[in-house]
This record gives sequence, structure tokens and C-alpha cells, in this order.
Amino acid sequence: MGVEFIGYVAARDSSETRPATGPAVDVAHIEAAARAHEAGGFDRVLVAFHSTSPDSLQIAQHITSVTSRLGVMIAHRPGFTQPTVAARQFATLDQLSGGRVAIHVITGGDDVELAQDGSFLPKDDRYKRTDEYLDILRRVWTAEEPFDHTGRFYLFEKAFSAVKPVAKPHLPIYFGGASGPAIRVAAKHADVYALWGETLAQTREIVSRVSGEAARYSRAPRFSLSLRPILADTEEAAWRRAADILDRARAFQDATGFRRTKEPVNAGSTRLLEAAAQGPRLDKRLWTELSALTGAKGNSTSLVGTPEQVADAMLDYHDLGVSTFLIRGFDPIEDAVDYGARLIPLVRRLVAERRSSTHEAAA
Repeated sequence: MGVEFIGYVAARDSSETRPATGPAVDVAHIEAAARAHEAGGFDRVLVAFHSTSPDSLQIAQHITSVTSRLGVMIAHRPGFTQPTVAARQFATLDQLSGGRVAIHVITGGDDVELAQDGSFLPKDDRYKRTDEYLDILRRVWTAEEPFDHTGRFYLFEKAFSAVKPVAKPHLPIYFGGASGPAIRVAAKHADVYALWGETLAQTREIVSRVSGEAARYSRAPRFSLSLRPILADTEEAAWRRAADILDRARAFQDATGFRRTKEPVNAGSTRLLEAAAQGPRLDKRLWTELSALTGAKGNSTSLVGTPEQVADAMLDYHDLGVSTFLIRGFDPIEDAVDYGARLIPLVRRLVAERRSSTHEAAA
């Protein structure tokens, strides 16, 4: 099993430790971040989705226009664009970019955010809609003739797309969501199941659960883990850097008036907070204090140490079946450059050495 690295390109410069700067669509930042990730050896970058953010598909198109190799993983929320239209949009960009597009399906767990885009379905129904949506999406990408569809949420007559993805049989589908309904839909559709940076025990459990559900469909998805690596030349310096990041995040929250007033509304955040409740440092070097501070609103756990120590910890997850790592820092471009120089090549080499040793032993 090889290894894939996914970075993150936002529409403007920001993180939990630094306020957003520049216009809502900062073209200079997008281009600089995209080129830094391509130069650093990342395979793809995530372009996120939020009900108030710039359109992820158009941001992704610009990323592919200023790079030559870098792939994009475009976050997409089913239910707000007709699946026949979305299928053509993604297939068109895949053709324009030479086959560099993947889709990251996020059904959404926050009722308040979903209401901003006019969705008021209960959670279970949202995942049923996602299931039907992805059935249609994949069929549009692969159908050789027009087809009709009659379902609970969608009705089409002679649906068809003249443009097909470069990737066969269809675009790679990454899928996020840790609730029971999410896992059932992921088992049926996901090529890669994505989870946040949980403990080794939590990761082992959810990999087993998703794999078991997927086996019912004779499928075997790959797994992605999202982390915020904090690197330094020594372990002591790395933990000092983590402490500084926590201080800056607190100061940022104080300046913006952030207050955590309720428990998280999605299962992924709940799982991260369960990990944080076990302590600030877990397993070899999993750091959870930022998750506790922010209410685990997103990818917020870190591996802390030297590049060698962090790479070693990442291989523990690789041993559990994780083949994709989504990594991003708190200083977005600077950390992407550092990962490309000191972490990504090291992890790739260690994984290759391990595979070679395994093959030799088998021979």
C-alpha cells in the first residue's frame, strides 16, 4: 500500500491562529498556495465548502490553471445542485485539467449552516438524499445512453452527459462523515473514507466498521486521515511551538469574541472531543488541546515532534490501513513548504522501504 498526500488551499490566508486577510477571493494567495503544494510534492489539495464561502468548484478550476500536476479534491455538498448538472461540471473540469479532479462528499451535520442554503431535511433524510444523489452522479459519469430515474428525491427523464471524466470508471469519490447513516452511505459509494486525526484505537475501530459495512457491497475503500503536523528540529522545540500555537489560538478567540456555547453537532467532532477528554497528549505524539479549545469544529489534532518522529507516528496509522494523509498547518503556505521539504519525502521513503522489506520477506 502506497501513500498519498493531500494539502489544503483556502480562498484567502487564515487559520485558527491568524485572522483572515485580503479579499474573500484572494487570487494571489490561491496561486501562491497552489504552487507551494505542487512544488512540495503533494498529490492533491482540498478545496473546502461552507455555506458562506466562495464556490469551491471555481477555486479549484483556478488552482488547476496555475499548476501542471497538482490534483484537486473538491468538497461538494449533495442536494444543492442537481446531480446531473454537478456531474457535467466535475467531468468538464476533469477534462480541462487533464484528469486531476476528485470529489469530496460532505453531507453536512450543522443544521444552522445547512439552513443558510435552504436545506431543512432531518439528518437521516440528508444521507438518504446523498445516497440517491451519488447513485445518479456515478450513473451520469458512466452511462453510454440516456436513462430515466425515479427516486424519492430526484426525477429525471433521458438524463445524459456528453462529457465524461478522464478517470475511469468515474472520478474518485472521497467521503466524510462518522455517524451511522454516514458510514452506511460511505460503504456503498466511497473510494476513500476520510476521518479526522483520531487516536490509534479510534482509527482502528472506524476502519474496521467502515470495512465491514463496505464488504456487504463487495467493496474495499481506502482510508484518509487528517492531521495538523507541528514540526521542529527537536522534540522540545516542537512542543514549545505547539504551546505557542495554543496561546495564539486563545488570543485570536478572545479578540473575536468566540465562545464555545454548545456541544458539537456532528459525529466527527464528538469523536475528537472524546479523544481530547483522555488527555492533551495521546499515543506517541497526538496533541488534542486545540480540539478541546475550538470544540473540534474541524481538523484540529496534531502530531508534534521532529520530522522523523512525526513520520514514525504516521506509519502507525499507515499500518492500520490509512493510505492518504491530509495535512495542513497553522501557517498555511509556510507549513506546506516545510512539509514538502522535510516530511513528505521522509514518509514516502519509509513506506517504500517497508513495502520493499515486506516483498522480500514474502519472496
